[in-house]
Amino acid sequence: MIIILAGFTVGGVALCLGPNWMFFWVGAGIVAIGGVVALVVDIFSDVIVDAPRMPMDQAHRGH
Repeated sequence: MIIILAGFTVGGVALCLGPNWMFFWVGAGIVAIGGVVALVVDIFSDVIVDAPRMPMDQAHRGH
């Protein structure tokens, strides 16, 4: 996530400074590398999908 944030920051600063398209594309490349790293380390492996939750009033009525 830090790699993607760094790439986004580089690209954003590059757009504010001119725009400087070379640094913008460097930032976009850093974001792409960060995406590949996120897939390699399986960044979403700790996400747990639970069953849908019911509001408290329905849970007490037994519906």
